[in-house]
Amino acid sequence: MEGGENHGPLGATVLPFPRAGVAQVAFDRAELMRILDLYGRMVAAGLWRDYTISFDRDAAHFSAFKRTAERPSARVEKRPALRQRQGMWALYGEAGQVLKRGHDLAGVLSSLERKLLKLVAD
Repeated sequence: MEGGENHGPLGATVLPFPRAGVAQVAFDRAELMRILDLYGRMVAAGLWRDYTISFDRDAAHFSAFKRTAERPSARVEKRPALRQRQGMWALYGEAGQVLKRGHDLAGVLSSLERKLLKLVAD
């Protein structure tokens, strides 16, 4: 092995498994169900086609895409460090701008849910 790297089959780099002591922000079951429910309705309306979920030390992100190769159409972020300030929930638009911040997930997702109501009314 060169340079202390671990290589698996076919020369792939093998990364160490994360240590148990490293704190990580994640969505709880109720939060994830609420987000995925909205995602399913947006897929049914033809607005979204794919999603990603990422968990970091500081925040958890759910990103929804119109097409896989694009920037996300919307991104929901949970950042507990901001709980006492402007709220731990944030909704970001396609260009990365903050569309809404708040203390509860339902309030932040409401602007996306309004898009669905407009589509049904048309």
